[in-house]
Amino acid sequence: MAEALSQSQIDALLSSMASGGFEEEKKETTPEKKYRKYDFYSPKKFTKDKLKILSNIYENYARLLNARVNGLLRMNSQVEIVSVEEQRYYEFSNALRENDILTLVNVHLPKGAEEIEEVPTVVFTNAEVMLLMIDRMLGASGEEVPNISLDYKYTDLELALYRDIISHFIRIMRDGWLNYLDDVSFDIQKIERNGNMMQTVSMDETIAIVVLDITVGKVTGRMNICIPETVLSVVFNLIDNRSSNAGRKGNIEDTAEEIMECIKSSTLEIKAELGQAQVNLNDIYNLHVGDVINLNKPKDSEIYLYIEDQPWFKGKLGVQNKNMAVKISGIYEE
Repeated sequence: MAEALSQSQIDALLSSMASGGFEEEKKETTPEKKYRKYDFYSPKKFTKDKLKILSNIYENYARLLNARVNGLLRMNSQVEIVSVEEQRYYEFSNALRENDILTLVNVHLPKGAEEIEEVPTVVFTNAEVMLLMIDRMLGASGEEVPNISLDYKYTDLELALYRDIISHFIRIMRDGWLNYLDDVSFDIQKIERNGNMMQTVSMDETIAIVVLDITVGKVTGRMNICIPETVLSVVFNLIDNRSSNAGRKGNIEDTAEEIMECIKSSTLEIKAELGQAQVNLNDIYNLHVGDVINLNKPKDSEIYLYIEDQPWFKGKLGVQNKNMAVKISGIYEE
């Protein structure tokens, strides 16, 4: 027997016929997985581990920079790292405007490091956030958002203050590297007023670009630090060598005998205390040759031996080879 349709099913059938038939059920489509393109003709030179090291270094630098900006401007600011990526220098250079200012920074590596070409690190900071800092340095409240046109040029006064502010940023960059290299240093080579005309770094040079967000008041700007591959290859070799040397040292078993062998040649001061007495300043002032000071101890009592001002042994006073000497009689017990 055929199944009878309910009234609701009949209504649905009539409405579907009036609308031109049943709508095809939409098939669930899974989103296509996206893959990043990889150029095999110019392979990456920095591994993820190396970029992670840079990320750790500049996370520490961001915290130091945040404290420095707060102290310099005397207002709340926030600095945080956004990304660390490998690029070609032209990818960074093409995004610059004609009047953007670049700071070229010399990197001084430790003595004995491999010689490198004089390729500077490039630092760029947005004009909006930098001009807000300059206004604050000149006494403004720092709350107003500066209205800057695309063809804005720094005045000579602003350029002088720009150099002063950026020198604070560069000076503390060394502290961000202390956990990896404690003898690397940075200083400003020059301020390039036209970033597009800068020829010190080759356009095809591989760089690691560190992007920091700097928020001051209501303005958020970016600070880009471009470190060339010629510098980083030497730096990473230094870090790897020091890490491997530290690992080899850590594998040595620190036994009591080995530690003692290392400290046996140390020089320590040993003193014998015959006794103690309290004397008035007036009595000391009137002391003469031949006077006797009472130490409040029997003549045959034990004396104490002090090593670096710490009591260690008890002993007896005597003579050896016509010299006064002390014979150790026991361990000092407090």
